[in-house]
Amino acid sequence: MADPRTQDAHDDSPAKTDAPTSHGIPIDAHGLIGNMRTTALVSTEGSIDFMCFPRVDSPTIFGALLDEKRGGAFTIAPTFEIARTRQMYLPETNVLLTRFMSGNAVCELVDFMPVSKDDEDEKGESNCVVRVIRAKYGDMSVRMHCAPRFDYARGSHEAARVDKNTIRFTPSGKNPGGIDALTLDSTIELGIDGNDAVAQFELKEGETACFLFGGETEPARGELPCKQALSDTIDFWRAWSAKSTYHGRYREVVMRSALLLKLLSSRETGAIIAAPTFGMPETPDGGRRWDYRYTWIRDAAFSVYALLRLGYVGEARDFKNWIAERNKQCDSDGSFNVMYAVDGEAPPDEEAVDTLYGSGTEPPLIGNGARDQTQLDVYGALLDAIYLYNKYGESISYDGWQHVTRTVNFVAQKWQNPDQGIWEFRNGGRPLLHSRLMCWVTLDRAIRLAQKRSLPAPFQEWNAVRDAIHEDIYTSFWNDEIKSFVQTPDSKTLDASTLMMPLVRFIGPKDPRWLTTLDAIGNELGVDPLIFRYTRGDSLDGLPGEEGGFSACSFWYAEALARAGRVDEGRLVFEKMLAYANHVGLYSEEVAISGEALGNFPQALTHLALISAAFQLDRSLGGEHPQWS
Repeated sequence: MADPRTQDAHDDSPAKTDAPTSHGIPIDAHGLIGNMRTTALVSTEGSIDFMCFPRVDSPTIFGALLDEKRGGAFTIAPTFEIARTRQMYLPETNVLLTRFMSGNAVCELVDFMPVSKDDEDEKGESNCVVRVIRAKYGDMSVRMHCAPRFDYARGSHEAARVDKNTIRFTPSGKNPGGIDALTLDSTIELGIDGNDAVAQFELKEGETACFLFGGETEPARGELPCKQALSDTIDFWRAWSAKSTYHGRYREVVMRSALLLKLLSSRETGAIIAAPTFGMPETPDGGRRWDYRYTWIRDAAFSVYALLRLGYVGEARDFKNWIAERNKQCDSDGSFNVMYAVDGEAPPDEEAVDTLYGSGTEPPLIGNGARDQTQLDVYGALLDAIYLYNKYGESISYDGWQHVTRTVNFVAQKWQNPDQGIWEFRNGGRPLLHSRLMCWVTLDRAIRLAQKRSLPAPFQEWNAVRDAIHEDIYTSFWNDEIKSFVQTPDSKTLDASTLMMPLVRFIGPKDPRWLTTLDAIGNELGVDPLIFRYTRGDSLDGLPGEEGGFSACSFWYAEALARAGRVDEGRLVFEKMLAYANHVGLYSEEVAISGEALGNFPQALTHLALISAAFQLDRSLGGEHPQWS
């Protein structure tokens, strides 16, 4: 009865000489569920293959997506020979439905993490997964196998029966996740195989079985109220979706992106993480496998911009409050860290987890070494978000403006310094166009905000710095030979982050210099419709392996084309990129030329770039020409 995907996973000390084990299910063959505290990836085969607990940046308890042999999984599926599986979200929710079909029987598996309207105010007490399987047509036998692996599969545990419907999993020794015990409760009788919970049971047509997996103190355990929890969760998500002010032609994909961004936000702190996973390789050979379960100032600020466009001022306010706390704690010079953990602390040191071999020849990494880098572009994203929140949300406070002024003065002093930039180069800093561009945005948005709100500011100094950055970009980063803006001075290296120039209103979208740059990027970095971050096969970042097209760059490219008046071209790029979404509308960080999903999944930056491109295409196709503001 043991699940072959995890049958050896309870071995406490896997030999490091074992051959690497790759995941048997593609990264993008999953849907994501969550409750704004943690998330879980559910495969089309009915298995939870990735889940961190109790928080999204806690250690994994299921990690089969990285290592199907040792990582652990929670599988529920019928025993009949499956002819087809289909997976979908219930409309305008993050409730996932997986359907298993054969010629004689059909069953449905509903997966969700309970949330309710009350949780919005109380910050949510429930933190568990609920799984409901229902026989829709015909009678069937169902198999369940729950195999948690604590602390990135580095820890051992014991399974014990509490009663016939409950199994307790107790970790042995020190447990970095701070979990005393996990329990699996069910409406059917459970057994133990090794230290896993197992069951095989019969369902007649119309019957259901319910499973609840979470902490031993989980308040929902008592009566196992699966039906009510499902109803409350559906109501919560549909009420949230109904708040959207977007009603354009791309509403379905825009709202799926918005629902993902909400899943990646924290109810407790207001932080917004970059992605819910770590260790997903960015190259076919398994390299470049970073941990994205943290809040990058840049990505989170861009997320605020996307959510504000959809009318979600509350999420922008929560992030504004979170960043205000970071500002209070930042260095006296006004500088920020590149990234933070969800609770505002520094991410842990980067380390390899050799109990999870990943899908390449090297184990995945947890923590992130980029935390100690200098990335000057983050300040532009942050000031743009603050400016927009003041425009569409609430006015900045006196204390808040003092903190902003301190940070702007820091950028005014440091903008000429080399840094690692948006692509987080691991081989040293250099002067980068995108970083200079976003330093310009920092000064520009601060000046605009001060003028619009009549706030005190050293206008003469700030204007002088803004003008100096503007001049530096045109003189140092323009290559007249190739008629394009370039990544670094005196080079011919193209960089897709240059696509942000018209998007942040630094340059007119039809400026002759921009139009030739746009063509150069499309010709040099594009493989229809994929846009690579910089020249493929280049060793600019000091890392081996050839990565895929960067999904966010493709949406930036589509938007830039639309803004340039090449609306049909931009629309075609956008529509082609929609085909790279997985079956439930989620995007990985990168896409190989072969179409394989690469990198952490799903990624916030891709989805917020999609939202921005959809807005611009709506305007362009509708003949709208909004004023410069």
